Amino acid sequence: MSLAQFDWTPLFLSLQLASVTTLILLVIGVPIAYFLAYSRNRYKPVLEALVSMPLVLPPSVLGFYLLLALSPQHGVGAWLLAHFDVRLVFSFVGIVIGSVIFSLPFMVQPLQAGFQQLPVSIKEAAHTLGLGRVQTLLRVLLPNMKSAMLSALVLSFAHTIGEFGVVLMIGGNLPGVTKVASIAIYDEVEGLNFAAAHFYSAVLVAISFVVLLLVYVGRRRLALAPETVRGA
Repeated sequence: MSLAQFDWTPLFLSLQLASVTTLILLVIGVPIAYFLAYSRNRYKPVLEALVSMPLVLPPSVLGFYLLLALSPQHGVGAWLLAHFDVRLVFSFVGIVIGSVIFSLPFMVQPLQAGFQQLPVSIKEAAHTLGLGRVQTLLRVLLPNMKSAMLSALVLSFAHTIGEFGVVLMIGGNLPGVTKVASIAIYDEVEGLNFAAAHFYSAVLVAISFVVLLLVYVGRRRLALAPETVRGA
């Protein structure tokens, strides 16, 4: 079977899902990581536990509760349907929400570690120069933790692109909508079409290798670069 005969849609859908999820995680992950790194709030361990729960929860458990929450008959899903006529289950938006929650620790934890490894003097110097918290974050802290940023972005992308359980629970198996590459592999194996399953699997292996290679090459280049403090 030639490459032209394979259905490339699940692979493109996986890349789209991983890209959108990683972008959303970057936007929400930076402030969460900043808070966890610098806050002395007594309830911080509770938030850390909630953020890290997807690491220990079986994907089927997380997917089941998200399915209930987003279902038109329950919780948030019922409210959205009643007020905005929006259905999240078995939709691309639904699997994006599930993927964001499931991959959240892969974005937050590297960023939190990056913030904590920065010298406190950098932050204090920025404040001395009159920079506010947001300016300090964007102009001083983030430019000085490129390795942590790279790790967070690549790990979040790689984790999302291979996700199966949560996506299947929330999105089902709708071709062109929620049928990503991992679900396509399951379908092809179930149908004893091992050639197609091998094709999808090989592409995911190649993508995973490339993104991880980017992490290690990027870290090596950053480690060899001259140490300079930016922004302050």
